[in-house]
Amino acid sequence: MKTLSRVHDLDELLRRLRVLSEVSQARWGRMSAPQMVCHVGDAVRMATGEQPVTMHSNWRKRTLLKWLVLYVPVPWPPGVETSPEIDQVKGSGTRPGEFAADVARAESLLRRAARPEANLEGREHPVFGPMSHAEWMRWGYLHTDHHLRQFGA
Repeated sequence: MKTLSRVHDLDELLRRLRVLSEVSQARWGRMSAPQMVCHVGDAVRMATGEQPVTMHSNWRKRTLLKWLVLYVPVPWPPGVETSPEIDQVKGSGTRPGEFAADVARAESLLRRAARPEANLEGREHPVFGPMSHAEWMRWGYLHTDHHLRQFGA
């Protein structure tokens, strides 16, 4: 299974991130490419605790849904709602600035979160509740992959 903690997997995501341009067209969803890049960065900041988000978890989401999302080998579907604090369209997510700088920021955040010393153990996901470091690494890969696929990267 791919994860941010594997250098090869992280490098693959970063190569795909770098092929985007600010005019890349979405295959689905409401975000522009610049908004998506900021969203990926905001999601990493959520994982590290730098960006607080509203929790809306329950027993089913913390157990069954989390397991399905992280370990069933199918791509995530389009249209999954996100927390308002990291929603670039309807919420208060980071607004895009200069595209190359935003891509560099997202890359830096992904690299920093992937380091073992980041230790995300026990941090809470707004839907899946407390997650292990390994679960965060898997989620980070899948979340970023989902949005790169959204833009054909």
